[in-house]
Amino acid sequence: MPRQLHLSAALDSPGRLDAGHYTGLARLAERATLDFVTLDDSFTPEPSRPDALATLARIAPLTGRVGLVPTVTTTHTEPFHTSISVNTLDWVSEGRAGWLVGVSATEAEARAFGRRPVAAEDELWAEAADAVEVAARLWDSWEDDAEIRDTATGRFIDRDKLHYIDFEGRYFSVRGPSITPRPPQGRPVVALPVAAADLAPDASPGGRARVAAAIRHADIVLLDAPDRAARLAAATELRLRAGESLRILARLGTGLSALPDRAAEERLLAELTATGTGVDGFHLVPADPERDLAALAGRIAPALRAAGLLRTEYTGRTLREHLGLARPANRYATTAAVPAASPASPALAEVTR
Repeated sequence: MPRQLHLSAALDSPGRLDAGHYTGLARLAERATLDFVTLDDSFTPEPSRPDALATLARIAPLTGRVGLVPTVTTTHTEPFHTSISVNTLDWVSEGRAGWLVGVSATEAEARAFGRRPVAAEDELWAEAADAVEVAARLWDSWEDDAEIRDTATGRFIDRDKLHYIDFEGRYFSVRGPSITPRPPQGRPVVALPVAAADLAPDASPGGRARVAAAIRHADIVLLDAPDRAARLAAATELRLRAGESLRILARLGTGLSALPDRAAEERLLAELTATGTGVDGFHLVPADPERDLAALAGRIAPALRAAGLLRTEYTGRTLREHLGLARPANRYATTAAVPAASPASPALAEVTR
C-alpha cells in the first residue's frame, strides 16, 4: 500500500477581513481531510489582513479536525505572551494548534513599533530560535496533572508540579512559570519555513540561521525548492541533520478552475504523486483559495483517496496525531518543585488566587 501524503493549505486572502470567509475555507480544507491550514501574518500595513492567531481562534469552534497554524512573528514581541496565545489556541481547538514562526525584517515594521531598529536576518532567526525555546519551556512549566481543582480543600494547583524555567539567553531572560496549564498536545506543533538555497554551501547568514532554528525546534518544515531535484537534495540534507521525526512539506502553488480542468488537475496530481521527492507531503498555496480549495475537496482529494494516498477520514483529533508525531514528555516532570509562592511571584499569584 502506498504511503499516504501529509497535505496542508494556505488560506491567505489579502484584503479579506471577514471571519466567515476564512471559516468557509477551513471547512473546505477539512472536507478534503488536510492535516492543517495556515494563515499568514506580519506587522506591515499592506495588504490589509486579519490577525492570523485571532482569526484561527475564531474558526476553531466552527471546525472539528483540521489543524490551525497561524504565522506569529517573534520580532518586536515577547515569548511569554506568544506562548500563552498559541497555548490558548491549542485549548480552544482541543489540540489542533500549530505555530508558523515568522520574523519581521523591514524598517517599516520596526518603525511601527518604535522600540528598536531592524536587525540583520541572521540575528532575527537566532532570536526566533530562542523565542521558540522559551515557549516550549513555558508549555512544560505546568505538569499535565498540575491542576487539582479540589473544592473541598480550596486547592486549584499542586504547587509541586509548577516549575520555573529560568531561561537566560542572548535575547531573553524569562523566569516563568506560565500562567496557563500545559497545552492539550503537550507542545503545539512548530513549523518553520526553509528554502533549498538556505542549505547550499554559499547560503546567506540569514538562511543558515533559519536552517539552524528549524533543525533545533521544528516539527514541520515548509520547504521552498525550485524543482524536484532541489527538493530531494534539500529534504535529504534536512533529514540527515534533524532526524526522521521531522515532517517536510514542499510548498506547491495551485491554480485550478472552478469548473473541471482536466489538464490542471492532472498536472497537480502528477506533482503530488511523484516518487523520489524526499518529502512527506505538500503545503498547497492556492492562487484563488475559494476556487482552488473547492476543487481540491471536490475532485483532487477523492482522486488521491482512490489511489490510497490520502486518508478517507480523520482517525485522530490532534494535529500531532494527524502528522504521526508523539506527544512530547514534560522536561520538568522529574525536576525539583517550584517553591511556595511569595507576594513577589506575580505569575504564581495570578494562577492560584
